[in-house]
Amino acid sequence: MDEPSENKAPTLWQMLHSVGAAALGVQSGKNRARDFTHGKPSHFILLGILFTVIFGLTLYGIVNLVLYFAGV
Repeated sequence: MDEPSENKAPTLWQMLHSVGAAALGVQSGKNRARDFTHGKPSHFILLGILFTVIFGLTLYGIVNLVLYFAGV
């Protein structure tokens, strides 16, 4: 699906996929090697922080929704 990108920086979609896979602990060795070789750390740090904030807000929203329907 993705074209071979031996010497190219990862695309935004590839970086999002890498951050999500790393968060779940299922990052492949090939993608990890690509990220460390061609990716910029600042991009992954920013995406990781953004992912964490969105994940936290999602959990907060789900808990509030459950508590609302539980009548608490």
